Amino acid sequence: MCGIVAILSRSGPVPGAALRRATEALEHRGPDGTRTWVSPGGRAGLGHTLLAINDPEGFQPIAGEDARLRIIVNGQFYDFARIRSELEARGHRFRTRSDSEIALHLYEELGAGCLERLRGQFAFVVWDEESGRLFAARDRFGMKPLFFAEHRGAVYLASEAKALFAAGIPRSWDGRAVYHALHACPDERRSLFAGISQVPPGHVLRAGADGLQLEPYWDLPPSPRQGGWLRRGGRAGAGAGATGPSRHGWSATASVHKRSGDAPTISGFTQAVERVRGLTEEAVRLRMVAGVPVGCLLSGGLDSSSVLGLAAAGTGKPVAAFTVGFERREYDESAGAREMAAAAGADHTVVMLDDAALADHFPDAVRHAETLQYNTHGVARYLLARGVREAGYRSVLAGEGADEAFFGYEFLRAAAGAGGGGLGPRKILRILRGLLRSPAREYPGLAAVSPWLARIALLLPSAPSLFTRLTRGLGLIQSVCAEDFLRGFAGYDLYHAFYRRARASGALSRREPSRQLLYLWLHSLFVNYHLAADRLDMAHGVEVRLPFLDHELFEYANRLPLAVLTAPPGEKRLLREAMRPYIPDAVYGRAKRAFMAPSAVGTEGPLHDFLQDTLRGASVRAVPFLDAGAVTGILDGLPRLADRDRPSVDSLLLMLASAAVLQERYGL
Repeated sequence: MCGIVAILSRSGPVPGAALRRATEALEHRGPDGTRTWVSPGGRAGLGHTLLAINDPEGFQPIAGEDARLRIIVNGQFYDFARIRSELEARGHRFRTRSDSEIALHLYEELGAGCLERLRGQFAFVVWDEESGRLFAARDRFGMKPLFFAEHRGAVYLASEAKALFAAGIPRSWDGRAVYHALHACPDERRSLFAGISQVPPGHVLRAGADGLQLEPYWDLPPSPRQGGWLRRGGRAGAGAGATGPSRHGWSATASVHKRSGDAPTISGFTQAVERVRGLTEEAVRLRMVAGVPVGCLLSGGLDSSSVLGLAAAGTGKPVAAFTVGFERREYDESAGAREMAAAAGADHTVVMLDDAALADHFPDAVRHAETLQYNTHGVARYLLARGVREAGYRSVLAGEGADEAFFGYEFLRAAAGAGGGGLGPRKILRILRGLLRSPAREYPGLAAVSPWLARIALLLPSAPSLFTRLTRGLGLIQSVCAEDFLRGFAGYDLYHAFYRRARASGALSRREPSRQLLYLWLHSLFVNYHLAADRLDMAHGVEVRLPFLDHELFEYANRLPLAVLTAPPGEKRLLREAMRPYIPDAVYGRAKRAFMAPSAVGTEGPLHDFLQDTLRGASVRAVPFLDAGAVTGILDGLPRLADRDRPSVDSLLLMLASAAVLQERYGL
């Protein structure tokens, strides 16, 4: 894991000072060394900051055998030793011991086809001196960031937007991206900053004298059609699959059987458990390979506990585990984490945080994340990474991605249930009743922003609380935005626009409703918010490896019938059974709990004071899309705030504080 910068100049030599400034802006990502290089003709420049994991001398750019190609890489390629051996057997000569170099030699042989051979989390850039073209790629899920901009005849790429600012890209807000982010639907193609875009997950970027092109190389494949809303005729159900044999180890029919007094059993479930166990064991084993000790982030829930249990079993010696704890006991999960750490024989460190620490470091966390924060869990993650680094570790495993792979979220399971049963009389009656109701009356805040989504809400009675919370939150957001900002989006239904774009690119019509929802989640909040934790971790030079986002494991889970993924009792039963040998009974039986850090609303103390000071200050008045008077009105009304509104207002005020921090820290 490192920091990378690339500049391609179409007119005149690469600005060397800009290249150096951009690279230096990423030194936190690679504190072990900084290198810049300009091509002989002066057309391209590459910068790299090294976080030494596999090779302490793995400085980049790395040149190919004939020096025609040079590569810079941010990330890790797993199973690299086997691939390296194959390449050496075919005559390739390696200059380093770094896993990064396999991508260069694979590219020499296969061009863009090299991506099919790469398993990992990465963003990299290859410069071809002979053709005068840049080739860049981002991993399948977007675990590693890659931003780009075109400015004054040059193309700029970097791991973080702040490096592009340092290179001279103008600093201002992107109004459309801000509008999407405020409404919890961030655009994976954009950043919050005008002129700075993102290479989307699973895409390549090509740039040369003839312009710049983005192309997809991977997307989550549509699952075998298994019935539900998308199937016409015949027997359809949430878990009913096409009949016939399967080569994936599970019965495609996936019928559910129940015996008196027993939990339901599903044909093919045992085979799926065994396959998931094997793929997860492999994913963890590959990610434990490093030239430095590898630890684990541990919350005490199923996902992170499974990773720690597998890591401990695979190494046969104590593994370092790191947990964030909160002095406010209603948010603290460290007791459960201690239980798992003891069961795994881990060397356990709990980084305890009070409200003062969260308030003091919120601005630094937002500056590094370059996103709006909806909760204080971002600053908690930032401080946890600092604790990891202070303990002498620079590489850890974590459990993100399990909820996406194994339908851990309630909204996915609700959609899976709502999609079953075909169009029977009850469902037809429910749809007709929904069509007769008024979206503006039922969900006024939602209808004002997205009439399309408000109408969808009427047809999904299984998730009313979700839409009730959403309509309340959207009403609050609209109330604090400047009138001229909102006028610029009059008639623009952002949720419908996002859905139409995803439908065109993601073959949504070939996916079941719950998998449509998963696809939309992966391409919005997951990549642009959850995975933005990379910049919080790398602020302290800590790489976080995510076994559950191993694409081979994820693709297998995506092929399973929904009846297997959503088998009762409880959530993620498939993963629980697969991980049963590696977790104690307490973790096996523990219900899912979302990771939430302390709220700032409804309390007196440092977080409350931070919000008051920040949101009544000059930075908020400088944010062009906010109505500072309306923000002050909400602050004045906090003593009278109803309990039911506290979560929405807390999220709103933290978003606004994030905007104020970005405005001030980056001089937007």
